[in-house]
Amino acid sequence: MKEKLEKLLENSQSNYYSYPVAAILECNDGTLIPGVNIETSSPSAGICAERNAIYSAIARGYNKNDFKRIHLMAKSNKEIMPCFICRQTLVDYCKKDMEIVSYFENKQSIKTVEQLCVYTFSENDLK
Repeated sequence: MKEKLEKLLENSQSNYYSYPVAAILECNDGTLIPGVNIETSSPSAGICAERNAIYSAIARGYNKNDFKRIHLMAKSNKEIMPCFICRQTLVDYCKKDMEIVSYFENKQSIKTVEQLCVYTFSENDLK
């Protein structure tokens, strides 16, 4: 998966903040759905790689029961974790036990959505 992420990083559009990120959402059926961050001159108008992959999967008809894990890599070679906007997407559209795998240097870190998002706000809070 590391090699696929390294190749996918080339598609990142990070001309403004120079922080390329790639994500690959792995589905239970073996489908791999790529996502990259796309920066714009207005930061909130862009999209992170994680949300790009998850929203692309949803557009293809997948849902939280179909998602196995999401793989992440930044060009910085530091461990990365989803930003808080992406964490909200994980809470809303992924199961609590879905794995988030971050690749950096020659290591990887694995956490679940539940481990990463301890105190959540979700659809249950809206009822």
